[in-house]
Amino acid sequence: MSTLILSHDDCFNHIEPVGHPEQVKRLTKVLDELKTSKFRDLIWRDAPLATREQIELCHAADYVKSIDDMIIEGSITHIDADTYFGKGSLAAAKRAVGANILAVDSVMSGEFNNVFAAIRPPGHHAETSKAMGFCIFGNVAIAAKYALKNHGLERVAVVDFDVHHGNGTQDLLWNEPRTLFCSMHQSPLWPGSGKVDETGAFDNVLNIPIASNTSGDGVRSSFKEIILPKLEEFKPELLIISAGFDAHISDPLANLELVEEDYEWITHKLCDIVDKHCNGRLVSSLEGGYNLKALAASVAVHVKVLMERSK
Repeated sequence: MSTLILSHDDCFNHIEPVGHPEQVKRLTKVLDELKTSKFRDLIWRDAPLATREQIELCHAADYVKSIDDMIIEGSITHIDADTYFGKGSLAAAKRAVGANILAVDSVMSGEFNNVFAAIRPPGHHAETSKAMGFCIFGNVAIAAKYALKNHGLERVAVVDFDVHHGNGTQDLLWNEPRTLFCSMHQSPLWPGSGKVDETGAFDNVLNIPIASNTSGDGVRSSFKEIILPKLEEFKPELLIISAGFDAHISDPLANLELVEEDYEWITHKLCDIVDKHCNGRLVSSLEGGYNLKALAASVAVHVKVLMERSK
């Protein structure tokens, strides 16, 4: 059994303004790396378009309609200072959600143990009625609620190791007692949320702020001492990862000091949880990472572990 990669050419049509860090080349670089010979055993499929009903599992209907009806001025409209929207953005955003939905179906059917959604735009900053931080829809949060509704699961965990707090995922899952959201992120850093006392309506949110310039050893310690025990206690039936790689030492948007070996270690530890509690079922979805070389190298070690653990 191999690892499934879900992507779609529509994700290249979400075209950024000049100089914007969430650029088409991020996905190009990732996919080019995953198409090298060492990844020849990967299985590739196109991501479907998510339906409005699926997106509304997390987002308010009037917000979804406003995105569907977005009027684009010129080639690009800005939803906020950071989040842009062009002629290809709606299809890309629906493919990003659709990839996560299909990923859930693929692991729940037993066809694949794990799936990596190589998509953009990312999703973990999008709130119930608000796009922000490069994100339009809450890709992984929608996938979690879809798994609960359509596959009869009782416990779904989402782990976010992007360097920025997943404020959107937290907002979308805050009132869902059947989920556990764990975010490990640099603090202080945009968006400024993710304090330890933000614990969700049902003690279902775990935030671990990490000081700037923390090394991989420090991040591993927090992961081992806080996140892994919480996951063990929760006993998820499915694990979804918000896989952002901008905590890398080379990333221009933050100040943590992870290297590829740290992402490899984290992935192995999460796979240990998945093997013990989730019957091997894991969905990973691309979030941040803005140094192109570091992003591709980090995704490569992450996916290589998924391939190793899927056998």
